Amino acid sequence: MPRNVLLLISRLLLAALFVPSGFLALADIAGTSGYFAGLGLPLPTLVAWATGLFELIAGLAILVGFKTPIVALLLAAFCIAAGFIGHYGQGGGDPTLTFLHTQILMKDIAIAGGFLALAMAGAGAYSVDGRAFGVGADVT
Repeated sequence: MPRNVLLLISRLLLAALFVPSGFLALADIAGTSGYFAGLGLPLPTLVAWATGLFELIAGLAILVGFKTPIVALLLAAFCIAAGFIGHYGQGGGDPTLTFLHTQILMKDIAIAGGFLALAMAGAGAYSVDGRAFGVGADVT
């Protein structure tokens, strides 16, 4: 499969995680801030707004391939931080919950790896970045 098609698919799949998540966080600020309060984070409402906006805007930037290397690096760092803040050591002694949180942490780390690869490879020709830098003519 051509490189640019794979980069487009990668961006679509990664954005499919963050655009809806950001939208849902913003649509239910009370629930989102309650989750952050439960984690013991300070200013949970502010964190909820910041997180929701970041996920939505960064997800849209990845979707269209805008400033992809920078946004992908930011999202990789976000995934690692979110994984450790939200899931490391969670489960409250319940083996099932502990297992689930560990799995989610590992998925967050894996998603960060995908963002690091995307940061290195760039967005490809089918993107705002590709068109802005004249890469669009190369569709292989």
